[in-house]
Amino acid sequence: MFVILWEFLPAPGREAEFERAYGHDGDWARFFQRDPSYLGTDLLRDTRDPRRFITVDRWTDQASFDAFAERHAKAYRELDERLAPLSAAETRIASFTTPA
Repeated sequence: MFVILWEFLPAPGREAEFERAYGHDGDWARFFQRDPSYLGTDLLRDTRDPRRFITVDRWTDQASFDAFAERHAKAYRELDERLAPLSAAETRIASFTTPA
């Protein structure tokens, strides 16, 4: 499995919109659902800092994610730009694979 972690701080007053857009059935997840290698997204809220969220995007493998991102690069950028106002900060934390 290939996993990508993103950290977000929602824009003040837009927390509910952010949660809808980045939740397991939001715009972000629906965009990826067109690929059978996409396994889902989890949206996690920090228990110490409730303004901080982490998304966990799961794919069968990195090659599948990379191919999807390349095939849909324009739509990926457009979605990211459309959702950008919902976040005060967005940081890609890391990518992980499960050991063989």
